[in-house]
Amino acid sequence: MTEYLLQMNHISKTFPGVKALDNVMLEVKPGEVHALIGENGAGKSTLIKILAGIYAPDPGAEFYFEGKEAGIHKPIDATLKGISIIYQDLSLFPNLSVAENIYMGRESTSKSWKKIDWKKIEETAEKALKELDVQVDLNMPVEKLSIAQQQLIEIARALAFDAKLIVMDEPTSSLSAGEVEKLYKVINDLKRKGIAIIFVSHKLKELFTVSDRFTVLRDGKFVGTYETNDLDEDKLITLMVGRQVLYEKNQGIIKAGNTIFEVKGLSKEGNFRDISFELKQGEVLGITGLVGSGRTELAQAIFGVNRPFTGEIKINGETVKVRSSEDAVKKGIAYIPESRKTQGLILQQSIINNISLPVLKTLRNALGLINRKKETALADHYVETLDVRPALPKMEAGQLSGGNQQKVVIGKWLSTKPKILIIDEPTNGIDIGAKTEIHKLLRKLASEGMGVIVISSELPEVLAVSDRILVMRHGKIAGELSINEATQENIMNYALLGSKQTGVHRENPDLGEERGIPM
Repeated sequence: MTEYLLQMNHISKTFPGVKALDNVMLEVKPGEVHALIGENGAGKSTLIKILAGIYAPDPGAEFYFEGKEAGIHKPIDATLKGISIIYQDLSLFPNLSVAENIYMGRESTSKSWKKIDWKKIEETAEKALKELDVQVDLNMPVEKLSIAQQQLIEIARALAFDAKLIVMDEPTSSLSAGEVEKLYKVINDLKRKGIAIIFVSHKLKELFTVSDRFTVLRDGKFVGTYETNDLDEDKLITLMVGRQVLYEKNQGIIKAGNTIFEVKGLSKEGNFRDISFELKQGEVLGITGLVGSGRTELAQAIFGVNRPFTGEIKINGETVKVRSSEDAVKKGIAYIPESRKTQGLILQQSIINNISLPVLKTLRNALGLINRKKETALADHYVETLDVRPALPKMEAGQLSGGNQQKVVIGKWLSTKPKILIIDEPTNGIDIGAKTEIHKLLRKLASEGMGVIVISSELPEVLAVSDRILVMRHGKIAGELSINEATQENIMNYALLGSKQTGVHRENPDLGEERGIPM
């Protein structure tokens, strides 16, 4: 009897113009957490979609589950075998109840009257939640739950289908530190029950915390499977990217230009209060802080989608009114939002259509029609400049890996020729190799004279790209640090305590802040 729950050997997948997987293998044992890791574009998503029955592999593949040929040709086949996939973008129905979401996909009618068997639905949901030690109102619409709670509902749904293998794709990308710890506990409980987990993440520390073994892919090929104890972060990164990657602190700007952007006394009740700062030409300004500190709301206010109540915005010393995102673009401001999938891209559209979207008016000919030749040339330029892979401008954006999707979003907004670029969580859900590429790109844009604002919750990232750092706390700027004096400790002291000095706390009475560390 085989020791493996899942065996996938000689797995290849060819799309027109690109070979996404080339002779890959994956073997997972019962009750283990198996990390699947590789750069964006390495083939992880394609392999998962084959496992889920969404894609069929090329001829010659060997695919076994519980020692027998899997016979998975469509998603329902995988579900009935006991394979559940929890994607980064959760697949719940927001307007349906917790119980309905957990039961979704099963036969839910009584045999006698063909009516919905609500008792059976609630019993199934209650049993699944009890296994996870989760207490939540079965009748509550899931849209009213936190992201962490919704994730637990996804896991409960997997248990309701008697899952033997659960794939978790970037499960902690939207969770706080406390919620991540709770997820770890759930994962350990699932392991004790013999349920296997394939864990996909770009956060190396959490992979080493939860995983028993690693399978590494690179450029669509199998690199190897390794015991966690045989790896460290440096070795793993080298296996992933084929080279050593250094994540170093920025050494500071060589020469900053004049102030090109200024914010004075910007306030919006409940979001942020009395924000003032300057941005110089050729400078990368980092803005960080804990979740809920008002960073994203501030960026959206500057871009005209979350208009402030009071305050002033100046560009090159001139006061400007930004009432909408269209106003912002006209003034030379571009904003790349945190969620590329829901706010940055139209996933069903091509790379060409996404990149040209903000500048369609400039691509019209004398008859008012889009000049397709110009549009294609524009997309080709940014696909080449940003090294989007695969370099297929007609490919749907949704088929790209996360890192390449982010490059397309950047290209989309660079097409507007901005003077000020604001980018929110630039490398969320992106592997270490793609992170360094994007960091270099942001530094390059600044060196060419652009003013760049980087909003990030990852302190190594803020330190790697910034010339100067603002730390937000409870909607206000708690501190400002030059890159020379900035350390992770100093930043966290400002974020948690409102001061660079450990143990000192400055209260913020304007926002009704309570004394102590926010939880």
